[in-house]
Amino acid sequence: MASVVRPIFLDLRRIRLPVNALVSILHRVTGVLLIVSMPLVLWLFAVSLADPEGFERAVGILRHPLGLLLLLGWFWLLAHHFFVGLRFLLLEFGVGETREASRATAWWALGAGLVTALLLWVLFL
Repeated sequence: MASVVRPIFLDLRRIRLPVNALVSILHRVTGVLLIVSMPLVLWLFAVSLADPEGFERAVGILRHPLGLLLLLGWFWLLAHHFFVGLRFLLLEFGVGETREASRATAWWALGAGLVTALLLWVLFL
């Protein structure tokens, strides 16, 4: 059997991933970022529970523009990880295994994560 010489294309900026692959990669990344951010979240929670001044300090941190941006990002991490995890759970039960349904649920999970993050952010402003 003759070996076929295939071109190798490794420019990752030009490779177009399907939405399913993008959602899967983002699910893993959001899981890691949620774990990495947990010490900061727990510290902020502990500060807010220490005394009334600590609560005011925690609120001040979250009301700062950088704090608001981090809060929006953390809400997106949480919402995206939840909805994509729900999608993967449904896939385990055989729901949405066709190509069209899989693509549709991937877009649904992306959209639901963004909308939920924005709603939580507005709710907690």
